[in-house]
Amino acid sequence: MANTIFPFDSKITFGQRKKAMMQEPHLIWLTGLSGSGKTTLALRLEHYFFNKGFKVFILDGDNVRNGLCNDLGFTEEDRKENLRRVAEVARLMLDAGLIVICAFISPCGEDRQAIKKIVGEQRFIEVYVNCTVKICEERDVKGLYAKARQGIIPNFTGISAPYDPPLLPALELRTDEETVEESVQKIIKFVEPLITITQDE
Repeated sequence: MANTIFPFDSKITFGQRKKAMMQEPHLIWLTGLSGSGKTTLALRLEHYFFNKGFKVFILDGDNVRNGLCNDLGFTEEDRKENLRRVAEVARLMLDAGLIVICAFISPCGEDRQAIKKIVGEQRFIEVYVNCTVKICEERDVKGLYAKARQGIIPNFTGISAPYDPPLLPALELRTDEETVEESVQKIIKFVEPLITITQDE
């Protein structure tokens, strides 16, 4: 079968987009168990950076599965494909000059490495939202952990499916020991210098 796909490069360079946006595009990837606080942190970060004048957008697990990935289930293969699609969308958003915040359990270290490769290592900031299963269960307003323990939800990370903690994350938070504000400030302190550029740049 003849190849009918011919990608092309925009006539607007990445450097021009950065200059127009006045920011250095990065992907802030929040990984951790369900209930660890990923979405809460993502929303707080988006609000902070938006109010500081950054062009920022969140890609969240539930929102993505409601549209882009609503044809996928939760088998190992489907989870890999879910994250691959998210990474490709994030890459396009980064190329457009945006700051992207992703909140996904993303339990497999191999998958997170694949995401880093897709978006570019220099643009990937892995944040490990570390929280014990016990605390995550206590916070579980959706009742997912209870359903997982009853066998209603199969392949549930932390109960019937494993989670591979990042070995060398850019940043590790202990959301079972620190407040939301403390966690948010740690991320801001680490990320803001990386995404800020001056007029001269």
